[in-house]
Amino acid sequence: MTEFNPSRRKFIQTTAVTSGVAIVAKLAPEAEAKSVLKPQQATQPAKVNILLRVNGSEHQIMIDPRTTLLDALRERLYLTGTKKGCDQGQCGACTVIVDGRRITSCLTLAVMQEGHDITTIEGLGTPTNLHLMQAAFIKHDGYQCGFCTPGQICSAVAMLDEIKAGIPSHVTTNLNKRPEMTNIEFRERMSGNICRCGAYSNIQEAIAEVAGVRT
Repeated sequence: MTEFNPSRRKFIQTTAVTSGVAIVAKLAPEAEAKSVLKPQQATQPAKVNILLRVNGSEHQIMIDPRTTLLDALRERLYLTGTKKGCDQGQCGACTVIVDGRRITSCLTLAVMQEGHDITTIEGLGTPTNLHLMQAAFIKHDGYQCGFCTPGQICSAVAMLDEIKAGIPSHVTTNLNKRPEMTNIEFRERMSGNICRCGAYSNIQEAIAEVAGVRT
């Protein structure tokens, strides 16, 4: 028979071991039960029905409300002229015209553009009836790989309208007067459209011709 040891140290050691065993025995079934629980299924947002007016035609589509205008144009309406470059609004390849103003379509949701007039590169002209800016880009070789070209052309068209409307830029010298059609204005206003091939001088020549400005 084990001799009883009434010392305080022995009593604490015995109590700690006994309590630990009891706690483990109590928690084990709970832990086992939790381990077999299935993870909650991620809920998908309900799709929404929207009407987009693009290049003069109306398109009724069901989309995820998180879909960008760029993805809706390319993947739902198959208007692949609008390019996906950086997808962060920094390169300008996805530029389209909405209500006469140029925007980067990767930074706006499709649901936000319902009821607005959207123009893509396909809506500016056709192979047999080119827009003046498209014809000028061809004439002055304003493209090389062509990836940025749709965004460049849409941006250039809307940019000239901005100047005509009297909207100033960072290089406009006199804010009390309408900005002039100058190369420095063109370069500043087109700085958000990147051409990795470096065809900037040719692009500027094309824009200047359409604007009636000497380079």
